[in-house]
Amino acid sequence: MKNTAIIVHGGAGAWQICTETLQNGEEACIAAATAGQTVLSNGGSALDAVEAAVRFLEDSPELNAGRGSFPNALGKIEMDALIMDGFTLNMGSIAAVQRVRYPISLARRVLENGHLNFLVGAGAERFADSIGFPRCELADLLVNEPQTNTRQASSEGDTVGAVALDSSGNLATATSTGGTRSKLPGRVGDSPLVGSGGYADNLTAATSATGRGEDLMKVVISKQVCDFVADGMSAQNACDAAIRLLAERVNGLGGLITIDAKGQVGVAFNTAAMPYALAVRDGAVISGR
Repeated sequence: MKNTAIIVHGGAGAWQICTETLQNGEEACIAAATAGQTVLSNGGSALDAVEAAVRFLEDSPELNAGRGSFPNALGKIEMDALIMDGFTLNMGSIAAVQRVRYPISLARRVLENGHLNFLVGAGAERFADSIGFPRCELADLLVNEPQTNTRQASSEGDTVGAVALDSSGNLATATSTGGTRSKLPGRVGDSPLVGSGGYADNLTAATSATGRGEDLMKVVISKQVCDFVADGMSAQNACDAAIRLLAERVNGLGGLITIDAKGQVGVAFNTAAMPYALAVRDGAVISGR
């Protein structure tokens, strides 16, 4: 098997250590990484792998994306997502979208449209309806939240994401979120913003970010990681340097996953936890929190 790799994360929000919910989040990451690895093992593209992995995470009620997203201040769920192809630099983003079970797949359809990069709110929903994209009801996204006291001690938003390198040497990234708990309707964080929530470039690296969105976007953190790789840093050192920059410049909290063009991987965060899982080539899936 050629040099392939995938990493997924379940968000660097206000997790509490040693809880069942955090364990469930890590297990969801393991399953998502396995799904992405299977795509890559079968010769699938990095784009296909990150979409498959993030769809799995969007199905997990323990994570804040798709099913399980946090309601906003009006009790509605507005979701954001980004997917980017490191070969072409084509991207698709959606923001403040309601009643979509798999936001990352709608973002993929925006990318594939060829004439669009970013759609928001009612416009994104009209686009979804115009292409026959499946819609759902609010009740399909809401979950009971007995985990409130174990997953979120604050309103900080979790995010899910994946980055991958395929056998053709192409990189891709995907990021999806329900945003912060009880957020102002229309609020959009870093997740769908190219360069902040994610970035992918075959010349450098693919990165997905998570954490306090208002801070992550100030330092354009995902593009910063790729620029550090361009300057000669390893994937791990680039992640570490970007998290230091986040803390030093804006006192920010967050996490990053990265794969560079050589297949080297990096994971870093300065929150209490960030469940993640990774697989290189056909090796065993490795997880952490």
